[in-house]
Amino acid sequence: MATVNGVSDALNPANAARSTLKLENTEKRDTLIEIEKRYQRKWQESGVFNASAPTTSEIPTGSITPPDLRKKHPKYFGTFAYPYMNGTLHAGHSFTASKVEYTAGFARMQGKRVLFPLGFHCTGMPIKACADKLTEDVRKFGQNFEKYEDDKADGEDTLPAPTQAETKEDITKFTSKKSKAAAKGVKLKHQFQIMLALGIPREEIHKFADANYWLKYFPPLCKRDMNNFGARIDWRRSFVTTDANPYYDAFVRWQMNRLKELDKIQYGSRYTIYSPKDGQPCMDHDRTEGEGVVPQEYTALKLEVKEWAPEAFKILHQKIPDSAKVCFVPATLRPETMYGQTCCFVGPKIKYGIFKVSENEFYVITKRAAWNMAFQGVFFKNSELPRDASEITPVAELTGASFVGTLVNAPLSVHKEGVRILPMDTVSPTKGTGVVTSVPSDSPDDYATVTDLAKKADYYGIKKEWAELEIKPIVETPSYGNLAAPFLVKKMKINSPKDTKQLAEAKELAYKEGYYKGTMIVGDFKGEPVESAKPKVKAQLIRSGDAFEYAEPNGHVVSRSADECVVAYLGQWFLNYGDNDTAWRDQVLDYVKDDLETFTSETQNGFEKNLEWLNRWACARTYGLGSKLPWEPKFLVESLSDSAIYMSYYTIAHFLHSDNFGTQPGLLQIKPEQMIDEAWDYIFCRRDSSEDLLKSSGISKADLETMRREFEYWYPLDMRISGKDLIPNHLTFFLYIHLALFPREFWPRSIRANGHLMLNGEKMSKSTGNFLTLNDAVTKYGADASRIALADAGDGVEDANFEETVANQIILRMYTLKEWCEETIRDPSLRTSSSDNNKNLWDRLFENEMHTLVHAAYTHYSATDYKVALKSSLYDFTSARDFYREALAAASIPMHLSLIEKYINLQALIISPIAPHWADYIWQEILHQPDTIQNARWPQVPQPDPGLTAAYHYIRSTTSAITSAEGAQVRKKSKGKSTTYDPELPKKLTIYTARAFPAWQEKYIDLVRQFHEKASLEDKQLNAEVGRMGEGKKAMPFVQALKKRILAGESEGDVFERKLAFEETEVLGGMLRGLRKMVPRCKGVEV
Repeated sequence: MATVNGVSDALNPANAARSTLKLENTEKRDTLIEIEKRYQRKWQESGVFNASAPTTSEIPTGSITPPDLRKKHPKYFGTFAYPYMNGTLHAGHSFTASKVEYTAGFARMQGKRVLFPLGFHCTGMPIKACADKLTEDVRKFGQNFEKYEDDKADGEDTLPAPTQAETKEDITKFTSKKSKAAAKGVKLKHQFQIMLALGIPREEIHKFADANYWLKYFPPLCKRDMNNFGARIDWRRSFVTTDANPYYDAFVRWQMNRLKELDKIQYGSRYTIYSPKDGQPCMDHDRTEGEGVVPQEYTALKLEVKEWAPEAFKILHQKIPDSAKVCFVPATLRPETMYGQTCCFVGPKIKYGIFKVSENEFYVITKRAAWNMAFQGVFFKNSELPRDASEITPVAELTGASFVGTLVNAPLSVHKEGVRILPMDTVSPTKGTGVVTSVPSDSPDDYATVTDLAKKADYYGIKKEWAELEIKPIVETPSYGNLAAPFLVKKMKINSPKDTKQLAEAKELAYKEGYYKGTMIVGDFKGEPVESAKPKVKAQLIRSGDAFEYAEPNGHVVSRSADECVVAYLGQWFLNYGDNDTAWRDQVLDYVKDDLETFTSETQNGFEKNLEWLNRWACARTYGLGSKLPWEPKFLVESLSDSAIYMSYYTIAHFLHSDNFGTQPGLLQIKPEQMIDEAWDYIFCRRDSSEDLLKSSGISKADLETMRREFEYWYPLDMRISGKDLIPNHLTFFLYIHLALFPREFWPRSIRANGHLMLNGEKMSKSTGNFLTLNDAVTKYGADASRIALADAGDGVEDANFEETVANQIILRMYTLKEWCEETIRDPSLRTSSSDNNKNLWDRLFENEMHTLVHAAYTHYSATDYKVALKSSLYDFTSARDFYREALAAASIPMHLSLIEKYINLQALIISPIAPHWADYIWQEILHQPDTIQNARWPQVPQPDPGLTAAYHYIRSTTSAITSAEGAQVRKKSKGKSTTYDPELPKKLTIYTARAFPAWQEKYIDLVRQFHEKASLEDKQLNAEVGRMGEGKKAMPFVQALKKRILAGESEGDVFERKLAFEETEVLGGMLRGLRKMVPRCKGVEV
């Protein structure tokens, strides 16, 4: 037991955060957290986040169209990807969730009904695979793992093998290279150790050997963490996926049935990533490594041996019948160039096997390639696929060096007498078959290698003439002639096969030029473009028996069951994405280009590239958790295929059940068996009501109308927010299935993709101790400080950064601001005159700046630019208060009570989407508002006065210029430089105002006027023109100032006629008392 206790200590989840910031004095944090808990309880008890559509009793069915209903009662419906229930939420989950949160809070303030629901994803392999591993751990080590004996291997974290890095071979394919291994980092030997690291008590871990226990354990923790975060979630609509919830199960079965009827789901044989151990396809979410890796299809050529090299003959002549056909089998992506084969390469140190295909046919390939081929009908029937690599053994094994000199027949090659097997040191044993056919006319690698072999024939132990067969032109290209490889090797001064960087670049250039612009100049397809000839040559080779199709993963893939995956050619059910249903694909592509809001060009481009690349997707498997395929129940619906349109299920979930599992009836007391396919069709506006529907479902017309109303009100989904890594799969599937199943008016309106979240500028990693769960973050910093730090982290598709120092600083800022609001609003010295005539210049400037920032914050929230929204609604807003407070203090004038009340009111309102707990405390306990701020509206304030705005910036810039000038003199004196300035002597401050402007500015005023008249003040064009005029250093700030004044709303006449929007001497006069106090030992100020 001591050993397992030691393991428990080593895997304490607190170690995952050992490198994060340590807090010492937490009194202020604890005060804020107590406030947060109080308001979280109030929100949950009141059900303030429970949203519903207008009922059919309020607005009868058929009396208004859905668009008009949504116009009359505006709504917002936003979601993020429901989290997978194999652990607790981490800070990355909260980063994505926060985007929905801020938008939901802002939408509430716009007077919209807001729906933000959250379910729990349990479908697929991960939970089942982990449960099965625990079953084995319990069997080996006992219920509480008391029999476990520590060993060195278990004490070390092992990093996963990297995904294969290589030059992209097929430039016609789009690939996603991010793997979950790259994202997650640590792998532990036993599943019970992983559970300990998650913080599961050792005595409870054995219960997780039952996969269903995961579904009961983790969802409540997810709900706890999101509530502690202050999320505005309607929990009535939650559910778990899989057939554990019979209502959701019925929903998935309806979805699959309808897709099959539409011919979007088909059955056929295709290549797929496959786990031999699991005996089923291994899709993206079933992998611990290799997410985004897909089958790479090759043409496998048969180069039949005509004459063995002496060493190979010596070893093989008694092991292979003399009459047998033995073929070296290179895998190529460029079958159209096979006319130019001059030799065939093997790695001299690579071990090859001779594998028996039939009684009279054998292949020379690596064992890795043979293992892949075993699942593609080469060595086994598809009905008898192997489970272990030991089931395929070679009749002999030799290193590549033994084959050098062997003469083989190269199909299509102009060298009919045969070509030789030659050595190539750069052949990879983990790519293709380990055999590489050489076409030096079009492959820079091949040309560099044969050139080197010919130069050093004796060194390589070959005859020089073997490497000097004539290189015949195969493809004509406009840029590189008809011998692209020799041209590029010479042009780029590539001297040997070791110039790998230049060769990789040359390879890319040659392939793109040849594929997209090349024309065949030999063979049966002479004169045709390479792009159209390539598949024809491939088909010709296969028909003649000289080649066959072969595929393998284009990267390293490991399943959740720790199995290294292969590519199998299987009969399977698949969603017909891609080229096989071009009408469907083009419909989605057009929608992405023309209608879908993606917020960034990177996101839109990601969708467009993925849609051009994505192909058929296996939608069923035999292992894991999920819903059974309706027409073939031995299969389960794959996890990415049951989660494409679950957002529609949120709209009616609370009517069906009141718990996650559907064991407790919902608001309408409907039973699972009543949810027949036709009922779903009616709810989702795919059919009208009928007596047959009412009779067959047993659901009343009123209840069906109630559910349909809820769907047609909340749909379409207004915003889907997810990590950018889901664009290649889930988010694209989400679009495909929505467009296939729902009427156009219910298609998604927007998708917002965000980057991954770093922590303190580094990738989050448990192994390095740089890791925070959501629970860690809100416990350590509180909800609002965490939310503000997440807003500050960034908004684009680039990786964002949660900076703990920011979260820690926010605690002090929000606590201090709370204290200031409490104290200042009770300050009896505040001025209380009610008339606007009694407001001085500083009052008017402060009020105007508040109006400016309220409008700016509204703009930024609307654009979902939360980092700059935070700047306007908190940092700049408190800065405006500080300016007002300090200016009046310097002038010995009290602040105005009405403005302080207005400031506190506006501050609470405009920060509430991001920091709702703090805002609600201020709203109810300082301002004594009768209702929660969650129900408050965005403040309506006047448009800012351009003159006051200009005066405000003038004062700040003038003040800054004075302090900067004095600071420069202080620094000069401290460095011992000569200066008449003495900080100890009394000073007089003299400010000069100009009667006329410098003449050089006139031409830039004319320039800005011209651009403004064209309604184009774009920085890029305007700045380029300023640069061409030759005075950029002084002109650029001047031009930007003019532009800023125009955009701020000042009249064109004031800006272009050189008029200030305020009276300069009046403003300076108002500054005098403050300036005298600002400058140390200042005895007077003169203007």
